[in-house]
Amino acid sequence: MAQREFPGSPLVGVGAVIFDDQDRVLLIQRATEPNKGRWSIPGGLVELGEPILDALRREVLEETSLSVEPKAVVDVVDRIYTDRVGVETRILYHYVVVDYWCRLVSGEAKCSSDAADIRWAPASEWQNSLELDPVTIQVIQQGWAMARESGTDA
Repeated sequence: MAQREFPGSPLVGVGAVIFDDQDRVLLIQRATEPNKGRWSIPGGLVELGEPILDALRREVLEETSLSVEPKAVVDVVDRIYTDRVGVETRILYHYVVVDYWCRLVSGEAKCSSDAADIRWAPASEWQNSLELDPVTIQVIQQGWAMARESGTDA
C-alpha cells in the first residue's frame, strides 16, 4: 500500500456521487484522516494494477455495502493538505481524485470500513447544514445535474 501521509508522489483516488429514488445523495462520515469526522462522498484509493472502475466499485462496496454502476466522470480534483513545521511547509496528503456519478444497483446502505457513519442526505442538508467541503458540494451538484440530464433517477 502506498504511503498516505507525507507521500513521495500524488496518490490516485476515486469518489462516488450516488443518489437514491428520493433525490438524496449518499454521504459517509470519514473515520480516518484527512478530514476525520467530516461528511464526504464515498471513495478511496486505487490499488496498484487495479482498473479505476474496479477500484470505484470496490471502495463503494467496502464503505457502504452498496453495488453501483459508474455512469460518467463528474470531475477530477486535487486534494492537497499541507503541514507547517516552523518555516517549512510539507505536503501531508496529496490525492488526485476522479469522481464519478454512479447508479445504485443493489444493497442497503450501511457503514463499513473507513466510514464512521452513513446517511442519505437531501439537498437541503448537503447544500446548507452539513458543512461539506466546497469542492464536495460542487462535485455533488455536477453529479446531480448529470443524473437529471440523463433522464434516469438521480
